[in-house]
Amino acid sequence: MLQALPVKLETTDDEKQLLLATMRKYNEAANFLAERAFELKMANKVELQKRFYRQLREQFNLSAQFAVRVISKVVESYKRDKRIKPVFRELGAIQYDQRNLSWKGLDKVSLITLQGRIKLSTRIGDYQKSRPDRIRGQADLIYRNGTFYLIAVVDAIEQSEFDPVDVLGVDLGIENIATDSDGQVFSEEKVEEARRRYNKLRASLQRAKATSRHRSAQRKLKKMSGMEKRFKRNVNHVISKAIVSKAKGTLRAVALEDLSGIRSGATVRHIKHTQRDKRDKRDRHSKWSFGQLRQFVEYKAKCDGVPVRIVDPRNTSRECPKCRNVDARNRPTRSQFKCTECGYKEMADYVAATNIAARAAVNQPIVAPLFSAVTSHGPSGRGS
Repeated sequence: MLQALPVKLETTDDEKQLLLATMRKYNEAANFLAERAFELKMANKVELQKRFYRQLREQFNLSAQFAVRVISKVVESYKRDKRIKPVFRELGAIQYDQRNLSWKGLDKVSLITLQGRIKLSTRIGDYQKSRPDRIRGQADLIYRNGTFYLIAVVDAIEQSEFDPVDVLGVDLGIENIATDSDGQVFSEEKVEEARRRYNKLRASLQRAKATSRHRSAQRKLKKMSGMEKRFKRNVNHVISKAIVSKAKGTLRAVALEDLSGIRSGATVRHIKHTQRDKRDKRDRHSKWSFGQLRQFVEYKAKCDGVPVRIVDPRNTSRECPKCRNVDARNRPTRSQFKCTECGYKEMADYVAATNIAARAAVNQPIVAPLFSAVTSHGPSGRGS
């Protein structure tokens, strides 16, 4: 399994200006080639290289390998949708490979520029230091907030999956980011506080855009967007790590719903909600990166050898885990479940997680336990 590993580069003012000039020329060449490819309706790398390789080198002063990487970048982008001409940002990423980048240990890297090679020091943490032998030659040079980073590609060692003795169901929802079939809720107060703070600040800046402070507000909105994304990414890392660690420690598989339609299928419609409540809940749901969270769970599970089961999400929150009655009326509110047949009451997210675990256990039979399992308890103290 391949993973992206960010490595911060230390540059002097002269080195920074040289890299910026290289970036601009590289993306200028990419936009030029994109224009030609779109006019010719051509996405064939070999043909584009035959026609434009020499022109790219001479017109934009690119090295041989830079010209090849520009052609690859344009072709990859154009192939995604041939109806649209690719447009590259002035300071878009530069693709490096083994021919124009070389690692000098972990603390130095050699990069080619418009004026030859330069050696730069790197700043890495213990996480990056633990995998020097797995860094591949390919990397993307990016520029963020005045700093250059190399996004290196590394081989992440996958452990063989163990045979699970049970299943840990995980429901990703609106009231709570995640709830498992043990009844543990993964949603901290600081998440909700941050969401409200970002929303309030965003509304204020958007009002300011209509005034003379438009440019300043636009810059602050962009900066805030990056901060919010990093916050969510960090929370998703913490939650996914906790879920996988729990599953590994108890020899259980992780069961998740197929989330392909989580946004389009979700509604907020309880009659007691005010319009403000509805907007607040829709905002809470649509702003969270559920797909990213699931991706984090899956790749961390692969690294630890934890099996992952994907189940059909239909009616997981409407089906009674006790009598199997399925009824929309089993959900009198967004957060509560009460069966219309047997009267079973519980937190709705916990019920969904329990049903997810049960479906995964049926679809993927588990092995006989190697030890006496400890009974899991839900949020109300009842066995799951």
